[in-house]
Amino acid sequence: MAKPDKVEDKGTTEEANPFSIFPAPEENDKVHTTVFFSDDRPVLEARNSEEILEKHLEETGGKVLTRFPPEPNGYLHIGHAKAMFVNFGLAKDRRGDCYLRFDDTNPEAEKQEYIDHIKEDVAWMGWEPFKITYTSDYFERLYDLAVKLIGLGYAYVDHQNGDEIKEYRKKKMNSPWRDRPISESLKLFNDMKEGRIDEGKATLRMKQDMQSDNALTDAPFCMDHQFTPHPRAGDKWCIYPSYDYAHCIVDSLENITHSFETRRASYYWLLDALSLYQPYVWEYSRLNITNNVMSKRKLNYLETKNYMVGRDDPRSMELAGLRRRGVPSTAIKTFVREIGITRSDGSMIRLEKFENHVRNELNKTSPRTMVVLHPLKVVITNLEESSVIYRDAPHWPPGAPNNDTSSYKVPFSRVVYIEQDDFRLEDSKDYKGLAPFKTVLLRYAFPIKCTNYKLHPEDKTTVVEIHAEYDPPEDKPNAVDKTTGVLHWVAEPSPGVDPLKVEVRLFDKLFKSEDPGKLDNWLDDLNPESKVVIPCAYGVPSLKFAEVGDKFQFERLGYFVVDKDSTPEKLVFNRTVALRDMYKSGSK
Repeated sequence: MAKPDKVEDKGTTEEANPFSIFPAPEENDKVHTTVFFSDDRPVLEARNSEEILEKHLEETGGKVLTRFPPEPNGYLHIGHAKAMFVNFGLAKDRRGDCYLRFDDTNPEAEKQEYIDHIKEDVAWMGWEPFKITYTSDYFERLYDLAVKLIGLGYAYVDHQNGDEIKEYRKKKMNSPWRDRPISESLKLFNDMKEGRIDEGKATLRMKQDMQSDNALTDAPFCMDHQFTPHPRAGDKWCIYPSYDYAHCIVDSLENITHSFETRRASYYWLLDALSLYQPYVWEYSRLNITNNVMSKRKLNYLETKNYMVGRDDPRSMELAGLRRRGVPSTAIKTFVREIGITRSDGSMIRLEKFENHVRNELNKTSPRTMVVLHPLKVVITNLEESSVIYRDAPHWPPGAPNNDTSSYKVPFSRVVYIEQDDFRLEDSKDYKGLAPFKTVLLRYAFPIKCTNYKLHPEDKTTVVEIHAEYDPPEDKPNAVDKTTGVLHWVAEPSPGVDPLKVEVRLFDKLFKSEDPGKLDNWLDDLNPESKVVIPCAYGVPSLKFAEVGDKFQFERLGYFVVDKDSTPEKLVFNRTVALRDMYKSGSK
């Protein structure tokens, strides 16, 4: 199985304020970065001039402005939750504002469906944008600045095809069109805009440094040429800006004070060339979690090829899937806050670390209840067939943070059900379950002692029914030794009536390896046990009133949420996370 280069086991101590490392807007006059060139060009020390910074501060009043800029060509995953936390979180911490900006520069890949879902995910995460903008709002301005860039001698129209560009980059060679006259590039660029050049026959590229060891500065594209109507701009344009060109310029036009991304050298080169205001850029690592893939391409493949069922498959790290699985958005926030705004890349955070945050949050917010996943019938032989005793079961343990003393009624009748693995024919010292002639306590009810059992008539080994006697507290108040096990259970609500039947879906790690994305045969690494469906579990009667989205702790089992597939006839529960880390050394 594939192992990642580095798996980080972040501690549990939260940083008091992860945003304290960032400068104030008025401090944005220092050198941002130094760009070295392979030719005789002078070293570029990117910084704002006093005049540019003063104009920026006058327009913004010194307010912190950030942006969360997803491309609407797919759904958001937990990595985007980190980007949201950094951008919205910094703005909130400094009493500033954060834009939600859709980087809609590729009309072939973008859909209104993605825009709608992104807005929904941002709201679910608890963030409220100051303003929603689109890169397409600035197409005219981006075109004018591209013309300016050509006029300054910093961009040229290129005719190389994809294979040629790849070859020239590998050999660190300039395009044969790089030094064409400025007037010629201006005319050709206008022809591109007017649709007089065939699609794919021309692009606008920046004159950065093809010989540089930094692959991000080897003449990236400014504008691409394609005859595809834009979802918002219609058929007005047949040239569209690249990410490398558009995002830094729009950051500047929107007076963004702090920009979080990974292309500092190219970013500052372009803004310096155009004499535009330069935001403070912080490069931070992407969020990678073990036993998962974060690539949009891979996630889309899993969904379209039915390895997962839709964007909200609970096994996915997409936000919609986490939400359906019952993960609270507050748990995601505390998780990304803890791992910090690190610059180190190529590392992974253990899935168990994330699950621990989810577990801690749900422990505080999920009422307790009882469900038996694999029922084994127990007949209480010393209880009359018509007798039903109602017991009070607390929703919350003693000392719970909410200090709630509410409870629900649990019927105890002649037929109860326990988990199949809570009974053994042979007892052992460390076994806390039921065994022949052994006594255990049914939680919130009575001690029971196994007096007999029935085996399956064919295999003669499988236990299908247990006979037991219960000890009413008035008869033997001290019948249970303190070392005896305590079992969860469900009983017939009335004689001859089955308990509430529910479907339970147990979700586990999607991939067996910690870093499946590195595997050539990554699909072969899918965990066949990532989803196990139990079609007929038994629940206590009070659960019949549960609604979609309601969360519970199933005692001794874990945390569960009511799934949207539930019907009036049958509830469906998704396991959010086990009660304890199933993979920790020594845990069960």
